[in-house]
Amino acid sequence: MMDKTITHRKQIAMTTVDGWPVLIIDDEQDIRDVTALTLMDAGYQVETAADGAEGLARCEQFSPRIVITDIRMPGMDGIQVLEIVKQRFPDTEVIVATAFGEMETAIRALQLDASDFITKPIHTEAMMVALERARRRYATRQQLKDYTRHLEKGLSRTTRQLEETVAFQDRLIESSMDGILGCDRSGKVVTFNRSMERMLGLARAEALQRVTLEHFFSQAEYRCFQEDLAAPGHGGPNRLMLYETRLMDHRQQSVPVQLSATVLMEDDRPAGLVCFFRDLRRIHRLEREMSDQAHLLHQDKMMSLGRLAASVAHEINNPLAGILNYIRLMLRTVKKGPLPPDKHAQFAGYLALVETETDRCSKIVSSLLTFSRRSPVSIGPVSINEIVDRSIVLARHRLELGNVHLATRIENNLPDISGDANQLQQCLLNLIFNAVDAMPDGGTLTLSAALEKNPDTVVIRVTDTGHGIREADMGHLFEPFFTTKQEGHGIGLGLSTTYGIIDRHGGTLTAASQPGRETTFEIRLPVQASSLTSPKGAA
Repeated sequence: MMDKTITHRKQIAMTTVDGWPVLIIDDEQDIRDVTALTLMDAGYQVETAADGAEGLARCEQFSPRIVITDIRMPGMDGIQVLEIVKQRFPDTEVIVATAFGEMETAIRALQLDASDFITKPIHTEAMMVALERARRRYATRQQLKDYTRHLEKGLSRTTRQLEETVAFQDRLIESSMDGILGCDRSGKVVTFNRSMERMLGLARAEALQRVTLEHFFSQAEYRCFQEDLAAPGHGGPNRLMLYETRLMDHRQQSVPVQLSATVLMEDDRPAGLVCFFRDLRRIHRLEREMSDQAHLLHQDKMMSLGRLAASVAHEINNPLAGILNYIRLMLRTVKKGPLPPDKHAQFAGYLALVETETDRCSKIVSSLLTFSRRSPVSIGPVSINEIVDRSIVLARHRLELGNVHLATRIENNLPDISGDANQLQQCLLNLIFNAVDAMPDGGTLTLSAALEKNPDTVVIRVTDTGHGIREADMGHLFEPFFTTKQEGHGIGLGLSTTYGIIDRHGGTLTAASQPGRETTFEIRLPVQASSLTSPKGAA
């Protein structure tokens, strides 16, 4: 029987319970009622049950945080209730009420995770202490669960971040245009990306953990690689920077590569090696293509030079003939005796003519030498006015022989463009000679050069009054080896070469034609920014 004296229960110190749900299971109704009244007075939310089966059902409905159960009840005793509650509701705290002297039963209950036990008759103070312990145990358990959940969440987030980092690093390795190969401390290959697969024609599965780095070198190349890796001359000891060597692919064919490598260290001891390989086969192929293109460019220039030879010979022969005649005339006059005073002015005139004609020959030869010289590409400021003037000097006699009248509309002081003067002169001469060839019966060649704004561009136009170009041929004009000339008059490299030069200068070359009337080729070249702020002639 519970102590009926509860007059002092409000004086017992206890913490705020804030409506904690408590289930009381006892087969004696008066104990249930008095205990429930005491707990409700203390602020608990209370439900009761008369036996174990009813108590378990109330647990399902009520979800109590604390269960107080009698240890001795008909049918299902308190130990069985404790076991089932802990199985179904592991967070629920269970306090068992035992008879005086049932210590073995109390110990058994504690072993089954009961939070506490109290003896009958139940004293209010002892019950409140047991409830306080149960609440603290419940709160501690929840804090541990929250902390564990927080740790699990943090661990999950860290794991996810780590997985994302590893996945990102894998994508970096796999997406690299360079081949990446890594070895462990024993030399076995542990990293072999897709670029390495393509470079060497070897599947990753055949390389990982199966072969060593030495497998991809010839004996001589690997020996040099090891020696240079250990030496300080290629980026420092245990490092190689932009080192050129050769690998062996799956067919034992040599593959030229440029590699950078570093030894991985752990506790000041080598732990592996990572190498980055760049396949040089495409670069070497591009270098050969550039060399071939330079050869074609020079070949085209020599063809143009051959076309110039006869023209220049005639151009030089005329002033030389005049010079020779004046010199012979002066020699005959001198042989007759001392030069009379009245002949001094006449001789001065002869010498002035000789000087003029000699200077003319010098300019022609100088322009021809500049054009024919095989020099490396030299990018710098280029004067369009000078390019046009030199081209006219070289082409003038060819125009006269072809009965072609030259009309010029050249703006003075055109701004410089950035490029190679020799190549640009070759382009303009090609267009001039093509225009002359397009007018076998003579005609007019109009050469113009002007500055256009927004954006600032120098525009050069070469227009002939020939028979025009067929519409079907317009789309093929700039293709290599395409020509509209008769056999023996060209191999079709002039316009394609010119197009390539202008394109490399950041410009454009276009053609417009009216069949039966005229054809215009237009070169557009961007102006140097510095030329716009510093026009020629400025202080």
